[in-house]
Amino acid sequence: MLEEKAKKVKWFVFDVDGILTDGKIIYDSEGREIKNFCVKDGIGIHMLHLSGIKTAIITGRNSEVVNKRAIELGISEVFQNSSNKLQHYKYLKEKYSLQDEEILYMGDDIVDIPVLKRVGFPATVPSAPEEVKKLCIYITQQEGGNGAVREVIDLVLKIQGKYENIIKKYCDLE
Repeated sequence: MLEEKAKKVKWFVFDVDGILTDGKIIYDSEGREIKNFCVKDGIGIHMLHLSGIKTAIITGRNSEVVNKRAIELGISEVFQNSSNKLQHYKYLKEKYSLQDEEILYMGDDIVDIPVLKRVGFPATVPSAPEEVKKLCIYITQQEGGNGAVREVIDLVLKIQGKYENIIKKYCDLE
């Protein structure tokens, strides 16, 4: 079942806090927000793009740091301050003529449940509440912000038979 679903994935959609980061929100002495992102996740997102898989972010918070990271990673579809993630999910589906089964969503909390219930490949992290875990077909070994995203990317790319070609592309850069 997991392999069948992974083969259909054309889009990865990510929550931010708890998925692309460790979920901690840090403020410096001047009130600027600081988030920790995993470099390996970033390379994984680049690998997705090389393989033709598109990416998007839907997050409930609003942060300039997220905009900056999305630009660095080439993620053009970014929805912040989303009090209704399902609305933004439906917008993406319509804009790109996508089917639910073509979308993988990674979320880690109850606000992600409406999207997790719709997508073809729902995934989460070990620290997610049980209500979230029971909806997901894949729960990572790694926590958010510590390679969880990369773990799912590698899994899907390997199942789709694209992983080795991506590695070859990197090796051919020598």
